[in-house]
Amino acid sequence: MMKRHLISATDLSRDDAVLVLDTAEEMARIADRPIKKLPTLRGRTVVNLFFEDSTRTRISFEAAAKRLSADVINFSAKGSSVSKGESLKDTALTLQAMGADAVVIRHHDSGAPHRLATSGWIGGSVVNAGDGTHEHPTQALLDAFTIRRRLAADGQGLGTDLAGRRVTVVGDILHSRVARSNVQLLHTLGAEVTVVAPPTLVPIGVEHWPCAVSYDLDAVLPKSDAVMMLRVQRERMNAAYFPTEREYARRYGLDGDRMSRMPGHAIVMHPGPMNRGMEITAEVADSPRCTAVEQVTNGVSIRMAVLYLLLGGAEPAATKETHE
Repeated sequence: MMKRHLISATDLSRDDAVLVLDTAEEMARIADRPIKKLPTLRGRTVVNLFFEDSTRTRISFEAAAKRLSADVINFSAKGSSVSKGESLKDTALTLQAMGADAVVIRHHDSGAPHRLATSGWIGGSVVNAGDGTHEHPTQALLDAFTIRRRLAADGQGLGTDLAGRRVTVVGDILHSRVARSNVQLLHTLGAEVTVVAPPTLVPIGVEHWPCAVSYDLDAVLPKSDAVMMLRVQRERMNAAYFPTEREYARRYGLDGDRMSRMPGHAIVMHPGPMNRGMEITAEVADSPRCTAVEQVTNGVSIRMAVLYLLLGGAEPAATKETHE
């Protein structure tokens, strides 16, 4: 990877993205060994700086860093100086003083990781683990990794992109950082992307995104290689975006009947956590065609690859200048 930080899916060229996916294949092989560790990042410090609740993303980054032999510090905003009013700048300067080589940040404000990366407060690398309704680039990478693995003839697809693949992203596009990152990265990798949602859950300006827009799920399913169901983010909603949950499930939920209309090779994806019975039924979620559990496993491999590529050949933060 050419850049020092990973803030947005737009930071990655096609070759960068394929390099991450191929490196993740190497990392996945380590999971099959009796000792699931590499010494690559021994002596480096990775800080998980989470201003928002998260279980799977934080644990995934923690597992990835530890498998690369890095020291990991988990920093939760709750119960910390942040809850007493400490600014992002002061928190960052504290982490810098501790010698953080990489800071993995999840923040409720869109743009916070970019601010951290461009401020000069941190000497190490910054990885965006989700910021507001903006982006979540490592989720998009693990989704692309999952699609390539499942649909490639050899089960891996080393060196290849997703050219010609048709991916449908369904649900709460408006509030989804996963959708934004996926649309961008999948387009970079050559896939044809269609977003499907109620008109009230389609963002203003979506016509400038590199994707098609549809309001009819049934029309798109027979042409899809992968269907990505998004969680309806009730916690981000301050208005009624659809009449009832039952009505939403009827028009935009994926059940067994709808899944049967997908091509035989097509897969169902979900970034989790799922609202079973709303955007996806239990029958579909527990189907062999659903990759939700694989996506969690693949997330560790992808995050190992990202940390390896950002830090593997870099000098420790303690020897860097604070400013770029």
